[in-house]
Amino acid sequence: MLKTRSLLGAGVLLMSAGTQATEPAGLKSALAGERLGLLPAMQFRLSNGNCPDCVTVKQGLWYFQNEVLAVPLPSQPVSSFKRSGDIVRGTKEWAPDGASNQLALPGLVWLGAPHILDDAHILADGAHVRSSDDAVTSLALAPKLASNLSYWDPKTTAFFAQREVRMRGTYNEADGKSSFVARTVWPKDFAIDQAKMRAQPLGKDESFATYVRAEGGGASSPFSTRLLWERKPGQARQWQDKPVIGVMLNGAQGDDDEAYGGHFAVATGYLGREGEWSDWIVNNFYNLDSVSEKGIIAAPVPMDNYLMDLNSGQQYYRPSYMLVAVLSNARTAAAYQGGVQRVFNQFYRHDFTYQHAKANCAGISLDVFKGLGWNVPQRGPTSNLKALGAYAYLSAKDMSLASGRKMYDYLTEEQVRLYPAVAFEAAGNDLLQLVGATKGKARKLTAYEKQLQGDIEALVLVRIPQIPSSRVMGSNPVFSFSEYRQRTPPNQADWKIVPVGARPFPDALRDANAPPPKASSPVPLPVAGIALGGVIGIGALIRRRRKPRASADQGV
Repeated sequence: MLKTRSLLGAGVLLMSAGTQATEPAGLKSALAGERLGLLPAMQFRLSNGNCPDCVTVKQGLWYFQNEVLAVPLPSQPVSSFKRSGDIVRGTKEWAPDGASNQLALPGLVWLGAPHILDDAHILADGAHVRSSDDAVTSLALAPKLASNLSYWDPKTTAFFAQREVRMRGTYNEADGKSSFVARTVWPKDFAIDQAKMRAQPLGKDESFATYVRAEGGGASSPFSTRLLWERKPGQARQWQDKPVIGVMLNGAQGDDDEAYGGHFAVATGYLGREGEWSDWIVNNFYNLDSVSEKGIIAAPVPMDNYLMDLNSGQQYYRPSYMLVAVLSNARTAAAYQGGVQRVFNQFYRHDFTYQHAKANCAGISLDVFKGLGWNVPQRGPTSNLKALGAYAYLSAKDMSLASGRKMYDYLTEEQVRLYPAVAFEAAGNDLLQLVGATKGKARKLTAYEKQLQGDIEALVLVRIPQIPSSRVMGSNPVFSFSEYRQRTPPNQADWKIVPVGARPFPDALRDANAPPPKASSPVPLPVAGIALGGVIGIGALIRRRRKPRASADQGV
């Protein structure tokens, strides 16, 4: 008989009559003794989206009907929301001084699996795992999604067999034999070890852009950390259990010409006693209205799921980079986490929708900071003039005003909100300026910026390589529209594109009292103004030409 751990318990095996099975050391419930970012996991329980008594927005649960979730216990405070699609204004109204008294719980955290097997080693055959007590358990992998272009292969096995790992998955017992079905595998040597870190500020000719671009993006480079700045150099570093904000940039994929822009997210949590960071919560925004070929769904997720899930993990298809602000006080990170949890509620409800130009992963994430008061310096749009020309050209070429409007929006959007790499660089530059590590244009600081400035103890850069698999290696993300055009084939028909299906939001889940989503016109306002001006000008010209003729007629 198959026996498996209960989703609702904290490590109890569901047993038939008979003796209790021997469990491998390091096996536990996904919530036992864990953190979920800034919050103790003991404040949550395990469930899934089919949860009639979960205290969260029903729209959010709809996306995770068959997925393992951590949901708040009934006694815990849960993040609320306000019916609005304006992230900046809503966040500012919620925390006008950039702070909140208490961090409520998110409505859900997407865990993906009910168990954790820690301090383990995957054997070279890839079919077994050895726990710290030398017990050997059969190892299976979560199934590859049919739409996923690549998966774990012998190179992946060889990579993980060299190191100790922590895994999320499902432990089973059947006929006296045990097995672990892994969904996430985390390399434990990917640690932010303060003892081994040496100070290495950005050099004279260095920038965040050159760091990201180094070694072709660093997909095959080793995991590395670099101390950019610390408040008290020369003193013993005491970063254990310190709160953090992590600004995450994921690189370009190697097999998708639409994915050279990369991805952006913000994480919060505590740095572990041995430099662990797999339990930080990453606030991951993706388009809810399409089905990701890798199974990604927008949600707060643990860092190990975000980077190392066998199907959806970012590291299986590109390199990543992270700037970590080690903090003396959790208030700055808690304010961001509290604000972004409210935004997830609005996002699931479709108070606003994901838009690749105006409301993408970078724009949404930075809008929460802006609402709190961190005004990351802007760079302006790519080119308003080019946008007008591109709109006219593509509208005529594709016989579609929507096609022209799409390109117009890309070229007129603020670059810091549009490009994940530019957002990463701009945020990094401003953090260095706030702590006095670099000089820049002085500005009057908000209450949140002063708080951020005073709380940062250190700034650390982290480079995370791509996990070897059957997928081709990725590279660094682009920093501009021109760089994007240089990478893609001139003829769009030659682009490598991974098609995705639509995921229509059920009308039954729409809130009748919620503000309707703003639909953009296929004709931008400046274009309409130019067209109207042209019509008025032509009309005036016609009138001027007719007036002399009318005068001549009157004189006959």
